[in-house]
Amino acid sequence: MPPQAEIINGKKTFTILGTSFLLSCPRHSNKLLENNPEVFNALSVKLGLSPDLEWHDIYSLTEPSLLSLIPRPVLALLVIMPLTPAWRANRVDEDKDKPVIYPGKGPQEPVLWFQQTIGEACGSIGLIHCVLNGPAKFHLVGGSWLARIKDEAVDLGMDERAKLLYDSHELEVAHQSVAEMGDSRMPSLNGEGHTGQHFVAFVKEGGKLWELEGSRRGPLDRGVLSEDEDLLGPRAIELGIGRVIELESASGGGDLRFSCIALTKKVEQ
Repeated sequence: MPPQAEIINGKKTFTILGTSFLLSCPRHSNKLLENNPEVFNALSVKLGLSPDLEWHDIYSLTEPSLLSLIPRPVLALLVIMPLTPAWRANRVDEDKDKPVIYPGKGPQEPVLWFQQTIGEACGSIGLIHCVLNGPAKFHLVGGSWLARIKDEAVDLGMDERAKLLYDSHELEVAHQSVAEMGDSRMPSLNGEGHTGQHFVAFVKEGGKLWELEGSRRGPLDRGVLSEDEDLLGPRAIELGIGRVIELESASGGGDLRFSCIALTKKVEQ
């Protein structure tokens, strides 16, 4: 049996899912998830993503020979990025004028976004954002946890959506079970388990690049992508991960460590 989530500082906390290849989150506290394709493939299947999609490690954002290893099109990116002072300041500036209670809901909402209220569940929340938006949402197993959550969450407000995930025993069991697969660990009692790393999902929906993270004040529209541009194309990288890299470079900082995996259609051997 996988270990149960613990209550740390009054919040459910999952086991931390750590990082994989490096390119140079409140009542529950789950194990932090590892940004590792094996771990996320297992979690995706447990929650109800069709096995015809799979996750891949990305070894470079610029080297053609390494990019050619990734099947295209890329349907979603899941990135662990360091919360540097420059990125923290930018996040505060972007969110300061937004309502504390995100108002989006219903079928007219451009993307399905969830606030994170489970400690150290940012990996699972990132996965949920990746597979319930964009083309991946058409690859859910009927009757699965993901399919049910997608249908139930659409018409709910921010707090009700967060509670839907917080109260889900199925999500907790799935997360905790795969956290045992990789270099994962329980967070410390002082809440410093993730060492400043944030899981961020990037998806393409409605011809736009969306940045989704449960600790922000809603989804972030990063700009228009043409019909033939996927999440690993030059423009998507520039508007997404590249934007954060540029923020850090412009500030004179040097902490550019991040890990990135891509969701694609499975290639038959």
